[in-house]
Order: sequence, then C-alpha cells, then structure tokens
Amino acid sequence: MGSATISVDEFQALEQKVLQAVELIRKEREARSAAENELNAVRTELTEAQNKLASTENELQAVRGELSAAQTEATELRDKVATAAVAQSEVESLQREREAVRLRVEKMLSQMDELL
Repeated sequence: MGSATISVDEFQALEQKVLQAVELIRKEREARSAAENELNAVRTELTEAQNKLASTENELQAVRGELSAAQTEATELRDKVATAAVAQSEVESLQREREAVRLRVEKMLSQMDELL
C-alpha cells in the first residue's frame, strides 16, 4: 500500500479550500435568509394591498349605489318639475280664460243695463 502522507503546503491549501467552502455556505445561508425575509415582507405587503383593494372595491360599490339612488331621485325631481311646469301653464291658461269670461260677463251686464 501507499503512504497517506500529505505535505504541509497541500494540507494548508486543502484547509484554505475548506474555509472558503464554509464561507461560501455561510454567505449563501445569509443570502437565502435575507431573500426569505424579503419574500415574507413582500407577501405581507401584497396581502395588505389586496385587503385595501377589496375595501376600496366595497367603497366603490357603495358609492355606485348612492350614485344610482341620486340619479333616480334626480330623474324623479325632473319629472316633478316638468309636471309642475305643465300645471303652472294650465293655471295661467285658466286664469286668462277666467279673465276673458269676466270681461265678457261685464260687457253683457253693461249691455243689459243699457237695454233696461
């Protein structure tokens, strides 16, 4: 069999490689831990953003409902205003007719007075 002797230089080179490997593993673990922490933070942020979006969508739906109710009320008010305008026009027409009838009655009464 052969001898299992290694020189000091070979041992030091091997030791240096082991230390480098240990350092690389330590850095990789730190990087992985930092990446996992960042991923968790991003997930938390995403969840918060999704919750805020859901809340905003609910508020938007409520505002849409209010807008729809306001539009319905505005339509009803426009209809009432139109009806009131028609009624006002009819009242004015009736007042003119009443005045015309009054004038005709006065004229007829005056003619009757002249005949008597």
